[in-house]
Formats: sequence, C-alpha cells, structure tokens
Amino acid sequence: MNVKPALIPPLVVGPFAVNCWLVAGTQRQALVIDPGGDADKILAQLKRLDLTPALYLLTHGHADHLGALEALLARHPAEVQMHTADADWAFTQANALLPYYPALSGVPDSLHRLKPPFTPPSAAGLSFEIIATPGHSPGGVCYYFPDLGRLFTGDTLFAGTVGRTDLPGGNGAILTQSLKQLARLPGATLIHPGHGDSSTLEEEFRTNPFLT
Repeated sequence: MNVKPALIPPLVVGPFAVNCWLVAGTQRQALVIDPGGDADKILAQLKRLDLTPALYLLTHGHADHLGALEALLARHPAEVQMHTADADWAFTQANALLPYYPALSGVPDSLHRLKPPFTPPSAAGLSFEIIATPGHSPGGVCYYFPDLGRLFTGDTLFAGTVGRTDLPGGNGAILTQSLKQLARLPGATLIHPGHGDSSTLEEEFRTNPFLT
C-alpha cells in the first residue's frame, strides 16, 4: 500500500533545535531533509510511520544540519544530496562544532554533489526543484515542491528574518540576491525553515524587514 505524498510535522533535533523534515512519498519511502541530530529520535519516527529514507536532502553543510547523517546512513543507506560548494568542507574537521558537533568521519559513499544547472530530481514518487541560494553558506540551496506548495529554506530564510552571514563563507550581498529568486514562486507557498516556525512567502515579502 502506497503512502500518500505528505509532509510530516518536523522533528526538532540537536542542541541548536534544527527542524528535520520528513516528506512521505510512495512505496513507504520518505525524503529526509536536514537530519541535524538525535538520530534515535528520527529513526523512531521513521519506524513508527513505517517509512524508509529514499533520499537525504541537505540544505547546506553546517554541522547542526547533518549531525545525525552517519547514524541514519548506517541503518538506512540512501543517496545524500548536497551542493558541491558545501560538500568540499562539510565532512572535514573544519566543520566540527565542539562540544556540540564533532566532525563526521568522512564523505558518505552515497554523496551526490549538486552542481548547477540542476536537473529536477525525483524520489519516492515526489518531484521537486533545487534552487541555489548561497549567502548563509557558499552552497546553500532551497528545495521547492510545487505539487505540495512547500519550500524548504534551510537557513536561507526564516519567519521574520534570514540566515546569518557572519560565518565563514557567508556573504550578505549574495544572500540578498538569493532571496530575490524566491519572489518568482507563488505567494501562498509555505516556507519551512531550518529553525523556528513556518510561514508563507507572501507573509515574508510583506513583513520580513530583510525582504520588504
């Protein structure tokens, strides 16, 4: 029996309260977006819902968004997608954030380095679009699911604010240009950020001081 494509409420994981999103598709498969920590919590949710990861999607390379990746891959191997600009450093000692996030042990064997122009991918019966949104990090991306009317923004765009640009590789001017790309999407699109509450693009372009 197939699972109707649907978004599952986020699991807030890790010491930095990252939103880990599961998008359920067909054949009891799911896309896992930003597994930032608490692998046991994510695994328990997958088991409870009888879902198996078909694809791991990383909005960017910061440690708080991939802290549970190795443990999940050990249990449920699947392709990992990350922009190549962040994959260059995300799996090295440079990405350790002690004492909260030690460096991962290395590059996953199943890593797929995203390089523009992106080919619209599909997995678990779900089609989506990858939008390059550097600024918070060099390889930041958003994942847009037009059929679901949802945009997963990672740390590019939050409800009421945007991602910080004072970390290594951050750039405020580039982030501003990235945000302008999102204006082409329907205003009713729900945004699901890497931290905090969800919103809509219409609301953010109306009230967010970084977009108005």
